Amino acid sequence: MDFAFTPGQEAFRAEVRAFIKEVLPPDWRGIYPDTYFHDENWEFIRGLSKKMAQRGWLTMHWPVQYGGGGRSVLEQLIYNEEMAYWRVPTRDVSTGTHMVGPTLMLYGSEEQKREFLPAIANAEIVFCQGFSEPGAGSDLASLQTRAVEDGDDYVISGSKIWTSGAHRATHCILLTRTNPDAPKHRGISMFLADMCVPGITVKPILNPLGVHYFNQVFFDGARVSKRNLVGEKDRGWYAAATTLDFERSGVARFAINRRDLEELAELARETTRGDGPLSKSPLVRHRLADLSIANAAGTLVAYQVGWMQSQGKVPNKEASVSKLMGSEIAQQVHTFGVQMMGMYGLLDKGSPWAVLEGRLAWEWANAFSLTIRAGTSEVQRNIIATRGLGLPRE
Repeated sequence: MDFAFTPGQEAFRAEVRAFIKEVLPPDWRGIYPDTYFHDENWEFIRGLSKKMAQRGWLTMHWPVQYGGGGRSVLEQLIYNEEMAYWRVPTRDVSTGTHMVGPTLMLYGSEEQKREFLPAIANAEIVFCQGFSEPGAGSDLASLQTRAVEDGDDYVISGSKIWTSGAHRATHCILLTRTNPDAPKHRGISMFLADMCVPGITVKPILNPLGVHYFNQVFFDGARVSKRNLVGEKDRGWYAAATTLDFERSGVARFAINRRDLEELAELARETTRGDGPLSKSPLVRHRLADLSIANAAGTLVAYQVGWMQSQGKVPNKEASVSKLMGSEIAQQVHTFGVQMMGMYGLLDKGSPWAVLEGRLAWEWANAFSLTIRAGTSEVQRNIIATRGLGLPRE
């Protein structure tokens, strides 16, 4: 087995790095966690997405007829890895490119593909994900938002929660219950909803750091055309399961972890405690080594997922292993960073003694959500156990 990328793939990696160097300030360390949708960042992020769309990079492995570049899945993986490592903010387009687009290719009508896929590829529309509800998070199949047929439309009633970027989104990929009498994994349908139609209200949810990233979205008789039903009626759960696999299959988290570990190693070399720098402490050195080894192993898992997709396979348990490892290692990295820097590690931006201008404290606080978002660690372990190891559910 050859774990190396080809010379052509490495040349493409160099091309991506050159572009990043061109469009980002020389001292760029990234935006603060989850502030993608804040006013001070939004215009810059949208501008970057347009530049990447002009190069065909947002959807480079999509078929050409849908606005893609016809490149390989592994080149897309390289692109995702570099963007994440250099902290290029692409959150405005990721739901469309990583989730909505691939799902439409598998389940969408030809009309939906013609309407939405080129718009996603050109960064013209922004999608949010309307899956979780106040009473249906990890147990997503218990969702209660209703869609009732009425002429040429479905009328949507209910609410979604933890909807990232809903206040900036033009459209929502939405799960609703269309058959309340069916078993909970059945009777669910998927729609593409225009966020501007009457009957949709978005209310902000601020995290403990005052960041507006999440929202609760209320549907009060909002009408969605039957043309925007994705796949078969009452079969949306199976389309959603594939959508979640696409969401969990990236290498980005391990690239982010690698950059964070490199910054911690730099801090350890520059920070003096007692007789010398923290980098001389065996405890610090061993912990950084352990985390780096774990993250390198996780990167290989993510590469495997990318390879499976390049072979036309849909990763399932493998994607859950990647998501589980990436998010749990991230929590360990940031917890160790705060422990290593002591009370200074908890200082917020604005303090002259804050570590990395307060980024370390923000990353640590943000990391608590990583094992909940996109499916909890417990859900991932259940998927690995049942679908990967064949263990019984009871």
